[in-house]
Amino acid sequence: MQRVEVTVTTPIIKEPKLLPGDLAIWLFIFMELLVFGIFFIVYAVMRIQNIELFNKYQLTLNRELGLANTLLLISSSYFVVRAVQAIRGDDVDRCVYWLYAALAGGTGFLILKGLEYQEKFSAGIGLGTNTFYMFYLSLTLFHFLHVVLGMIILSAVVVMAKCGKYSANSHTGVETGASYWHMVDLVWIILFPLVYIIR
Repeated sequence: MQRVEVTVTTPIIKEPKLLPGDLAIWLFIFMELLVFGIFFIVYAVMRIQNIELFNKYQLTLNRELGLANTLLLISSSYFVVRAVQAIRGDDVDRCVYWLYAALAGGTGFLILKGLEYQEKFSAGIGLGTNTFYMFYLSLTLFHFLHVVLGMIILSAVVVMAKCGKYSANSHTGVETGASYWHMVDLVWIILFPLVYIIR
């Protein structure tokens, strides 16, 4: 009687990562949040020292546009979550679709913010106008640049996805782009009430 050997293979189970995406992006995000955190603390201290000035000129900001931008970024963060879910399910087309939706939200944000800046600059308002506008313009312009960078990153992810670089088993790049985009959203969620609403 011939002996038959049966080999049992156990599937390799990947250990879940502590953080999604590349570790380098998390170091970068930490440094960015640190910079914004210092900015916010200095803003709060200067506000306490110039409460009447800040309250007066805060009323000149367009809260409706600020709220619309908040909704745009929150929506685009949701779209990015859906993109990550899609690629984890090996659906590259849906991933690209949701990333385009996130980019549309970012584009809408930049357009509305541009309208807000145009209104202020046409009225002769600049960094040297007063302390409030110095902080308003510095904080929001700094964030504006981060939105632009986030859109460049998401656009690169779209190109890579369309070239077949991502799949259910290999999608670190999608998670990396999503992580950065969520940071951009988080900063605005803090910045909007701090600069536009809290009195």
